[in-house]
Amino acid sequence: MLYQLNFEKILFLDIETVPMVENYDLLPEKFRMLWDKKSEYLKRNPEDTSATIFNRAGIYAEFGKIVCISVGYQYNQDFRMKSFYGEDEFILLQEFAELLNRHFNHRDHMLCAHNGKEFDYPYIARRMLINGIPLPQVINLAGKKPWEVPHLDTMELWKFGDYKNYTSLELLTAVFGIPTPKEDIDGSMVADVYYKEKNLERIAQYCQRDMLAVAQLLKCYLGKPMIKEQDVVVV
Repeated sequence: MLYQLNFEKILFLDIETVPMVENYDLLPEKFRMLWDKKSEYLKRNPEDTSATIFNRAGIYAEFGKIVCISVGYQYNQDFRMKSFYGEDEFILLQEFAELLNRHFNHRDHMLCAHNGKEFDYPYIARRMLINGIPLPQVINLAGKKPWEVPHLDTMELWKFGDYKNYTSLELLTAVFGIPTPKEDIDGSMVADVYYKEKNLERIAQYCQRDMLAVAQLLKCYLGKPMIKEQDVVVV
């Protein structure tokens, strides 16, 4: 089944998320109480408090937000990349939804991300609903049977049925000799780059590198040559 995939019908993506506000003290009172409850299950050390672990809030769609979605797709010889990013989450999600509805709404189109089934796809869907954006067909899973879900996950493909552990994209790029996407920043630094540096372009570039690494990884799974640097085009 893997070798029957049509690479040109796949939209590769990666998202970057941050906590909904810069720090715990800025949370609205209602969300502060709800985070206090949530954080009780997240504390790992005796000294952990709701405030000190608020930096983890960005991975939860209820307490975080998307600041960048990078996508890529094969078009003839080119691998085209585009990023939707900004401080207004509604706008970037709306633009991403328009892309899906316009160009990736056929039933043979697929999405591909690393750990996408656990993180990227549900996070996008939840934030779209919170922002009042109708779910594009390729994101909306309601009523679909498992084999009808058009979502690929390079981490799930690597498991081969083994559910015991998480394998990072960074590790798999090292294993397959793919250029690392972590040459500048990593995911743990995104919130600081967003709130303190206010450097969205830096986040978008990092997100694009992650997304390209996912595409390269699937190429390796398929036994095909990797995408050449000169064939990568930012649109």
